[in-house]
Amino acid sequence: MQAQKFSRRVRAWYERVGRDLPWRRTRDPYRVLVSELMLQQTQVSRVLGFYDKFLSRFPTLGDVGKARLTEVMRAWKGLGYYARARNLHALARTLGEATLPDDPALLVKLPGIGAYTAGAIASFAYERRAALVDTNVARVLLRVFAPRLDPRTSRGRRVAWAIAEATLPRTGRVAYTHNQAVMELGATVCTARVRHCSRCPVRGLCATYERSRNKIATGVSDTTGKFSRMSSSNPGKAASAVRSTMKYSTPRAISERTTGIV
Repeated sequence: MQAQKFSRRVRAWYERVGRDLPWRRTRDPYRVLVSELMLQQTQVSRVLGFYDKFLSRFPTLGDVGKARLTEVMRAWKGLGYYARARNLHALARTLGEATLPDDPALLVKLPGIGAYTAGAIASFAYERRAALVDTNVARVLLRVFAPRLDPRTSRGRRVAWAIAEATLPRTGRVAYTHNQAVMELGATVCTARVRHCSRCPVRGLCATYERSRNKIATGVSDTTGKFSRMSSSNPGKAASAVRSTMKYSTPRAISERTTGIV
């Protein structure tokens, strides 16, 4: 089935070539949270210079909550998007001595945590079977399964979340690797500016790659990351088609609350 093949291939590829990043060596919810907040709108190379330094200054979420906001902001200085630091401080004050929950439905109720970050914490810290969609994941999933949809639109994001649920493996531990793998693919191979299809482990399943081959056959070349406008009147067919090929458990319904990219 297409969904199973996609997950197997991307996981096998990730096991071979996935980058060794410090936040991938931990299952500590607080450290996962810090990495996810830092990586929002910020390149990995830049976050690497701040991640360990920030954790040395604030080893636990409780330490963040006990500190003054000005101290947290000072430790964040240089990363930009300072609302992330304010949200982290507010979250720490809200939780007090409690730990971060493992349920995405509870996580999204905390300051600064949206649907993506909630899924990331549940999956990467607790190995829960949780879907997650950021810009990299949305781009990969729509290029592979629904190339006529634009991930920048609300409709495209809704379908990306549906596909993420449909392709998610059955167990949390395997879903952890799957989620890391799809994110890695979007960050290093299926990038926003250029599709490096010759290095892609799922090009044989990819609808965008097939369309590119057809264009090349007719004398038109397209390796950019641009999306064509959707012509289908029923974009949900993309996610439905993925679901119909699955042997995994039926994905749970996706609420409007979890259709954005955060």
